Amino acid sequence: MKDGPNIARIAALIGDPARADILTALMADRALTATELAGIAGVTKQTVSAHLAKLVDARLIEVAAQGRHRYFRLAGRDVAQLLESLMGVAFRTGAVRLRSSPREPALRKARVCYDHLAGELAVAAFEAMLMRGWFIARIGELDLTDTGRAELARLGIDVSSPASGRRPACRMCLDWGERRHHLAGAVGAAVLQHVLDAGWARRLPDSRVVAFNPWGEKAFREVFLLD
Repeated sequence: MKDGPNIARIAALIGDPARADILTALMADRALTATELAGIAGVTKQTVSAHLAKLVDARLIEVAAQGRHRYFRLAGRDVAQLLESLMGVAFRTGAVRLRSSPREPALRKARVCYDHLAGELAVAAFEAMLMRGWFIARIGELDLTDTGRAELARLGIDVSSPASGRRPACRMCLDWGERRHHLAGAVGAAVLQHVLDAGWARRLPDSRVVAFNPWGEKAFREVFLLD
């Protein structure tokens, strides 16, 4: 008996190399045009249009028109979570293309995971916040404590009403590079936004890399880590 959702169709869509490149590029939570995605995937505009149509039809991505342009982005955080999990499995099993890339160390150190911070710094920060009692982690659950809420508010990070709709206030996201967890959810997104607004780091164009400047990394470590 074959019950439940058909994962084979989704797996086949993601498994195509060009579509996988498109989805990975959209993990940076940026809307991109078909022309930009064609360049990233290394295919023609006609070919990328066919790929995008299939991804839109499967509700893996969504499209919005603005003037004469159409912009594509991931259809939701659940899609981003699925892709990050697949990246973790790929990394663990050795299916890694970044090993010889000059961007690989920067990508592993700090990057965007859809709308929150991932990488070595993010993992170390989350573990420090757990040790300080800002969060309580249980199997499959993560709760922000009163201490954590107060400390984040003291830093100017507003978590008064972080949840919207079905989005969790905070959750653990398995980091593909570290094989440990970093902070996701609305609170994780607020922390990343604070890092960018404070000028501690910037997002590199056409990349998921979050590049910290020297004084910004020092400030981040002083605030979030146990250095």
